[in-house]
Amino acid sequence: MEIYYGAFDNEELKKLQKNLAEINTIHLNQIISKIATNLIIKYANSHNLEIPDALIAASAISEEIDLYTYNIKDFIFIDDLNLYKAN
Repeated sequence: MEIYYGAFDNEELKKLQKNLAEINTIHLNQIISKIATNLIIKYANSHNLEIPDALIAASAISEEIDLYTYNIKDFIFIDDLNLYKAN
């Protein structure tokens, strides 16, 4: 969702849709929602955690997968998150 939202124009959106069709998608569910809510409660005021980032982190935590990002600062403070800087 966040990747699509960040598309600059319709041409870039079409490229993203084509490329992301090959990637396994994690759908929001009750567990991810609960983890995200807990992250917001814990970090929204102290670290300015926003809802999209909470959902991304919660998805990675729930699925026990690593999170690669260019925006380490948005996630570095979250416990139980395997975080890596994307190149």
